[in-house]
Amino acid sequence: MVLTCAFSRVLRGFFAAGLSTLFAGVVFGALNPAAQDDSSCVSCHRTRGLIAQFASSEKLPLTVNASQLKASVHGGQTCYACHPGVSKFPHPKNAARDYREFQVDNSKQCETCHADQAKQELDSNHARALAAGNRNAAICTDCHGNHSVSKAASPRYKISTRCGRCHGAIYAQYISSAHGRALLEVDNPDVPVCTDCHEAHKQADPTTQSFRLNSPKLCARCHANAKLMRKYNITADVFNTYVADFHGLTVTLFDKKHPGQKINTAVCTDCHGIHDIQKVTDANSSVIKQNLLNTCRKCHPEATLNFPDSWVGHFPPTRDRYPLVYWVNVFYRYLIPITIGGMIVFVLIDAGGRIIRRFRKGRA
Repeated sequence: MVLTCAFSRVLRGFFAAGLSTLFAGVVFGALNPAAQDDSSCVSCHRTRGLIAQFASSEKLPLTVNASQLKASVHGGQTCYACHPGVSKFPHPKNAARDYREFQVDNSKQCETCHADQAKQELDSNHARALAAGNRNAAICTDCHGNHSVSKAASPRYKISTRCGRCHGAIYAQYISSAHGRALLEVDNPDVPVCTDCHEAHKQADPTTQSFRLNSPKLCARCHANAKLMRKYNITADVFNTYVADFHGLTVTLFDKKHPGQKINTAVCTDCHGIHDIQKVTDANSSVIKQNLLNTCRKCHPEATLNFPDSWVGHFPPTRDRYPLVYWVNVFYRYLIPITIGGMIVFVLIDAGGRIIRRFRKGRA
């Protein structure tokens, strides 16, 4: 990598600006690394147009906005904390052949301070793709930036917009969904962003069967939270009613007994969508009454017009809502324990009578 802005040009700029003292500090820092601080780095790297060129002819901008760096979460760190190999001047030649190789190599330095996150990232989709030879797979700086790193959730919508840089088609679906609109339009802190479902550093493969079977539990993190759902007048019985019906019961059993086996039983995303989820009252919702039959026919192609009516939804039956189902449940709620209890009482009475008769016969 060769600096296209010659050192002599930088020298002339220093002296023309009356910065000979600052240059002396750079020279002194090169001779005495212990005396170095960021001022010696900034004295060069604030120069506009300072670039380096790789063997691939790609250019690396070397100008650093010192105010942005100071305002970042790393503002208290020195340059050498992230760039330990360039503590002397002239800097050693960089071995990277192109810009992406330079980014990947330098991203490894994050592990020095963020060991836990780096360990999690090793088992992520991104790391597996990178190890398989996909150099476009996300690395630390792709998501967090470099010199202007801010808190990950400040502002919160930035998490999803960062993911959208690589996952553009999915991001387009997300921002048009009920979750995405609530996040971007009103900055709602309760709606999920990408990392709420896929995690930040340790993403599981969403194409696997185990991820699919576990997806209802992901939805339940919010939709089974009574306090959170009460804020939006949404029932918190969604998860419990799901696992109690045929679909949820089958998924739960398979998740416990055969987590890797493929089944066609519906999970939340099969009915509601994945990244394009809409409110159940939205005209485009896949579960609104007008569209529900088509949704059911994805798995039940022979479903008739009254097929959706056999499902009571994510609401426990009440006297006002599905009263027939409610009273049948009440009937069996009493019938079953009375029947079983009566049989137990009958057996006990019969056994007691036999014992008493045998005892009396023995005495006679």
